[in-house]
Parts: sequence; structure tokens; C-alpha cells
Amino acid sequence: MPGLAKAVKKSIEHAVMRILVVEDDREAASYLLKGLGESGHAVDHAGDGEEGLFLAREAVHDVLIVDRMLPRRDGLSLIEVLRGEGIDTPVLILSALDGVDDRVRGLRAGGDDYLTKPYAFSELIARVEALARRARPGEARTRYRVGDLRLDVLARTVSRAGKPIALQPREFRLLEYLMKHAGQVVTRTMLLEQVWDYHFDPQTNVIDVHISRLRAKIDKGFSPPLLHTVRGAGYSLRAPAE
Repeated sequence: MPGLAKAVKKSIEHAVMRILVVEDDREAASYLLKGLGESGHAVDHAGDGEEGLFLAREAVHDVLIVDRMLPRRDGLSLIEVLRGEGIDTPVLILSALDGVDDRVRGLRAGGDDYLTKPYAFSELIARVEALARRARPGEARTRYRVGDLRLDVLARTVSRAGKPIALQPREFRLLEYLMKHAGQVVTRTMLLEQVWDYHFDPQTNVIDVHISRLRAKIDKGFSPPLLHTVRGAGYSLRAPAE
């Protein structure tokens, strides 16, 4: 496929993304992984639809590149399941099927863009970057996920592994802030300022109490634990894959 080196050089100037490639053809997957990696992006790879579904659920990606014809679970089914679970990561569908009806089916299944094979890498990387930009609008995000934990800001709902979790208003704000900073260490000072609107230390155990209550609701009875105490630093909400 032409233009790989030129496309890679230009793409390095753009923000680093974490991309999941779901492609069963070894040669096609190798080409994609090489080009995206040389573009400076972090790339995960799944060789079939079931593995792709698992990785898309367990880790946060900026864009998914999904082949349509996959073993164990086809690409459109994979996308439909993710959309049904509220996972709205942008998806670029790759397919040798280039008919209008094929493209329409892909988009209606929940795909955000559709690229037919064979393709130029320069076009693929441009489409991936466009999808990532579209997914980072100026307005605030309204849905977050860490592993199998989901939070919807507008609906004010929280669930884990599909089971609804009832939170008090302050617990919801605390979880929302932790999910916005998933994978990072959040300090007590950050929580006091952003969740309680305190710009001083009240010298109480209010944070410890709420963290304990929140942990009991989102971790008890589930595996693995997501809410971690970082001794001497603060707290971190993260899934093992992250």
C-alpha cells in the first residue's frame, strides 16, 4: 500500500492515541501495527471478534479499527454489542465489501466511518485522526467507563458488570471526578477542592469515609477491585488493563 512512510512522518505531528486494531489477517494486521506504531501511537491488537470485544471493554481507547469479517464474532456484531453497553469509542470499519448497502449496514451497526480494502495508509491515518478529534469536542463528556464500571452524567446512573449501583449525590460526584481522572493518582487536596469545594483542609476524615462507602458499592462483590489507595499520595481508579 503506497504512501506509508510519508503518512507516518506527517502523523507523528499529531497527538498520541491508543488504538485497538481488530484484524485476523496476519499480514494486514502487521502492516497496520507497524504504521500506527511508527506514527507514535500505542496500539493493541486482537485477532478475532471475541478478543476484540474483551479488549474494547477492558481498556480505554481513542479509536477502534475493526475488520468486518472476523472469526468467532463478526465486526458488526462486535460494534453492536459495544454500543448496546454504552461504549461510544469511535470505530473505523475496514472491509473488502464496498457496496453502498454494505457501507450503510456498517454505519447503522454503530460504526463512525467505513474504509474499503485495499486502502492507502495516508487515508486511514487521516480518518483515524479525524475520528479522534470528533470524539474530543469542546463540550464536556457525559459518559465514562473504567473496566466494567459505567457512569452516565446526564442520566445520573452508575452500573458495574451491567448491575445498577445506587449512589448518594456526593458519592456520585466523587466517582465522576475519579472516572474523569482514571489511571491517575488523585490527591486529597484535589478531592477537597473539586468535590467538596473546600480550599482548605477541614482536618476531618470526610474523604476517608466517602471513599470507604464508594469502595463498598463499586468493588464489593465484583472482581477485580477498581478503587485503589496509593499510600502517602491519594487514590486511583483503574482497571488492571489500564
